[in-house]
Amino acid sequence: MGNPAVVGLAGFGLTTLLLQLHNIGVCGLGPVLAMGIVFGGLAQMIAGFQEQKLGNNFGYSAFVSYGSFWIGLSVIWILNFLKVHETSHTELGLYMLVWTLYTSIMFIASLYVHKAMAITFGLLLIGFVLLVSGLLGNPALIKVAGYELIICALGAWYMMAAIIINDLAGKKIIPVGKAFIR
Repeated sequence: MGNPAVVGLAGFGLTTLLLQLHNIGVCGLGPVLAMGIVFGGLAQMIAGFQEQKLGNNFGYSAFVSYGSFWIGLSVIWILNFLKVHETSHTELGLYMLVWTLYTSIMFIASLYVHKAMAITFGLLLIGFVLLVSGLLGNPALIKVAGYELIICALGAWYMMAAIIINDLAGKKIIPVGKAFIR
C-alpha cells in the first residue's frame, strides 16, 4: 500500500505555493482557485481518509482539515465573484484566525512527529498569524506572509520528496530529523 501522505503533502505544498505567488503579486487567482478545489482540496481530503484507514490520526486530521480549508476558501472566492456574498477583509481575517487556532494545535502535535513536520507547521503557524495581521490591520503583512509561506510550501514538498525518494532508494537519502519531543 502506498503512503497517502505523498499526495496530501504534494497538494498542500502546490496549492500553498500558488496562493503565495498570488499574494506577492506574481500569479492571478484562477490557478489558485482551480488547485484549491482539486489538489489542495479534494486530493488532500482523499489522502486524509486514506490516512484514517492506516490509523494515523495526525495525517487524517491534517489532510482532511486543510483540504476543507482549501475548498472553503475556494467557495469564498466563488461567492465573491458571483456577488452572492462579498467577504470583507475582516471576515476573511476571522476565517484565517480560526485556522490559526487549529494550526496551533497541529503545530504542538507536530513536535511529536519529526523535525521537518514541526518546522513546516511552525512556518504555517507564523504564516497564518501574518495573514490574520494583514487582513485585520496591516495589509503589507500579507505580502510578508506570502514570502514566508513559500518556504512553508517547500517544506511540505521536502517531506513529500523524502517519503518518495527514501522509499525508492530503500534507505534514508533525505533526512527528516527526529521528533523535538519524544
